[in-house]
Amino acid sequence: MYSVTTVMKEDNLFEAAAGDNPVLMDTDGQTRGQSPMELLLSAISGCASVDVVEIMKKKRRTVNGLTIETGADRRDEPWPRIFTAIRLHFILHSPDAKEKELEQAVTLSIDKYCSVAGMLRESADISYTWEIKPD
Repeated sequence: MYSVTTVMKEDNLFEAAAGDNPVLMDTDGQTRGQSPMELLLSAISGCASVDVVEIMKKKRRTVNGLTIETGADRRDEPWPRIFTAIRLHFILHSPDAKEKELEQAVTLSIDKYCSVAGMLRESADISYTWEIKPD
């Protein structure tokens, strides 16, 4: 079972904690924390990053770093203003990874393994691209 406790810290600032791991949520755009919708984007990119790194390591490829740039579109009306499209761009830093291997890892993550993507796919189109930087 998963459990999170959310507490109002002050107007428009909340702290959600899973055990001893807090996350600030800012609901008025003052950038003291991510908005709840930004946290959803962080969740999908975090979930996918774990999968992609593990898959590349199983392929015995060097992983010096991974960046995922994530963007989304929301509908204006009606409420709730859900995401309608999510785009992820994976940037793998590796001197020996092959394009086809990274494509396979990303596809497996988003289409099969990432539970967050599985949930968000019910309301949003999820697309992804990738590139390798051999640094």
